Amino acid sequence: MDKKKTSSGKAVKAQSREDRLKAALKANMGRRKAQAKARSAGGDEEKSSKKNEG
Repeated sequence: MDKKKTSSGKAVKAQSREDRLKAALKANMGRRKAQAKARSAGGDEEKSSKKNEG
């Protein structure tokens, strides 16, 4: 009986870990999308100003 309790505890831990990883991945993808959007929107201005400086 102890083995079942331990395995279910591991299953719960694995599920909570999976949920944390899923949430972290979602947040990371949101940041990456925001960065990409900012680069595409303002990136052209930065590139042309760097060319003019150097």
